[in-house]
Amino acid sequence: IDGIKQADRDPDKNFKTVRTNQEVAYVLRKHIDYRDETRLKLLERLKEIRSTLEKSKFFASHEVIGSSLLLVHDQPTDGVARANVWMIDFGKTTPLNGEKTLDHRTPWVEGNQEDGYLFGLDNLVELFENLSNIPAPEGLEDDQPAVG
Repeated sequence: IDGIKQADRDPDKNFKTVRTNQEVAYVLRKHIDYRDETRLKLLERLKEIRSTLEKSKFFASHEVIGSSLLLVHDQPTDGVARANVWMIDFGKTTPLNGEKTLDHRTPWVEGNQEDGYLFGLDNLVELFENLSNIPAPEGLEDDQPAVG
């Protein structure tokens, strides 16, 4: 997590110590204000992105370094949650040489150019699927019941 900006608060970029699934789940639950409808919309979009990337010849033929996922949601004033996810930051994306392709899930070893993009996306999808089943980190309690 690089940063979170909520409408009524200053941006929060103090996530350098967030490392475990418990810590990430805790931050995400708070960010979506414990709204299950928001969680489900973000999860659906993450799955759409993953499905599109798995079929993309362009994605298979490029190394994606430093790209990010931008997760945006709006507090529903009319009872309808709005949420979406976009891939951003492609400045370091480079084409592979020749006919080489990547699966983006194989662990990186020197020289293989695997970037782990789909590995990370798989983990984020799993995290959103299980958001309510992951307990808060020790010493921190969720303000509200967990979503989903």
